[in-house]
Amino acid sequence: MEYDRLLDLLLEAATLKRMPRTGWGMRGVPNVESVAEHSFGTAFVALALAEALAAEEQADSLDVEQVLIMALLHDLAEVRLTDLPVSAVRLIPPEVKSQAEAAAVSDLLAPLPAAGQLAALWQAFEDGSSPEGRLVRDADKLEMMVQCLRYEQAGCRGLDEFWQAMDGRRWYYDLSATLYRRLKSMRPGATTASLSPRGRGSG
Repeated sequence: MEYDRLLDLLLEAATLKRMPRTGWGMRGVPNVESVAEHSFGTAFVALALAEALAAEEQADSLDVEQVLIMALLHDLAEVRLTDLPVSAVRLIPPEVKSQAEAAAVSDLLAPLPAAGQLAALWQAFEDGSSPEGRLVRDADKLEMMVQCLRYEQAGCRGLDEFWQAMDGRRWYYDLSATLYRRLKSMRPGATTASLSPRGRGSG
């Protein structure tokens, strides 16, 4: 193994701890979370979802190791591409963005012996092509809404568009859909919220 390249990876990945999540900052949220903080949150939410689904037998057997790897890697490409705001993403053809992210992930992981396998797991998340990938896609959005609620509880306003975007989302797992609606019902000033499941089941 080339230890210098491995250290380069570790040092480069550490920049995610200083990279702010641009969506919050563009809407005036002070002291926004970093990409690394979001990645940790996503990993924890994904673990909690996987354990809850297993306990309730609501999903086929999930490989928790794959779930955690996907969650940790899901925003790794932002080391090279930064956290692009939605306003920028809308101007980039999806296939161009996907190719750039895949190239970044492949190059970043190259020093690791299992680089190919890790990149394949990242791609499975990106495509939602496995139960684990679909679970982490749910976790990614659910964690964002947990953070959104925390910001609102701290007094931030003007974040309605995040909830509106999620209202139109089709969740892969019923549990994710239920948790989202419960989160929404906890918003400051919220009155009632429907808690009936509308997700896709165990996908």
